[in-house]
Amino acid sequence: MNSCLYECSVVHARFSPRAHRFVYRIFLFAIDLDELGALHRRIPLFSVARRNLYSFRESDYLPTGEPLHNAPNRPSNPRSTVESLKSRVLAHLASSSPGLDLTGARVVLVTLPRIFGYLFNPVSFYFCYDHTGTPIAALAEVTNTFKEMKPYVLGPETRIGAPLNSDLPFPPSERGAAVFHLRTPKHFYVSPFSDVDVAFDFTLRTPGEKLSVQIDDYVGSERTLTSTLAGPRRELTGSRLAWFSLKYPALTLRIIGLIHWHALLLWLKRVPWFAKSARPGDQRALYRPHPSIAPTTDAA
Repeated sequence: MNSCLYECSVVHARFSPRAHRFVYRIFLFAIDLDELGALHRRIPLFSVARRNLYSFRESDYLPTGEPLHNAPNRPSNPRSTVESLKSRVLAHLASSSPGLDLTGARVVLVTLPRIFGYLFNPVSFYFCYDHTGTPIAALAEVTNTFKEMKPYVLGPETRIGAPLNSDLPFPPSERGAAVFHLRTPKHFYVSPFSDVDVAFDFTLRTPGEKLSVQIDDYVGSERTLTSTLAGPRRELTGSRLAWFSLKYPALTLRIIGLIHWHALLLWLKRVPWFAKSARPGDQRALYRPHPSIAPTTDAA
């Protein structure tokens, strides 16, 4: 099976206006979306669309059938939410990168499913491969604590890595790896300690024997924050998942708890704070907008 686990270290380091750094350990699922049915049958603690310790629901991700808030080019005919997640991912990539050949494509999602029914992913990553196994695109789906969601597409033009026959020094097991890099305006409220008009700088390496991704914040040419996620591949088996459940208990709850704890520490350090409702017009192209920027009378 292509699906696996990654046991990772997460590092957050803020450089300005006050230094702040922390590290924690997590594990993530890397799910080949074509293997959801097999995982449901083979992994006792994992279910698809049913309650379990780990529960995966396709509706939790990439809701392209829902209205897109404050979009410069709003689609006139949103796609149905009953489509499979893989279909939604491929359709979104195709609309963002016209001419991209997605025939026979494979999609791997790096994420955490619901744990004890609770879901929270600060960011999930989709890696798309063509029918030959060559990485052709990636997508970062960022979610904030208001449950708003914004996808950032890294199309073929952002690929800076090695093709399958490259002479670059990739290990033999990772000759098909690639790196996707994109710097783009954030236009999204992720943290009260970062304004919405800074730039996200994504560096996503396709997962192989290791997972390695990095997201930086830039204000102009100054890097103000870096977040890295890296760790080795682990086989996805029932026994391994049971062990990780003990080693990393209630992981989604721990992640949301750490976010609020470090927000308190930043507040105590008197890092400038930005209100979400202060710049609603600069929060663009996102799903499931919070009432602070989208009153209930506004359908979008």
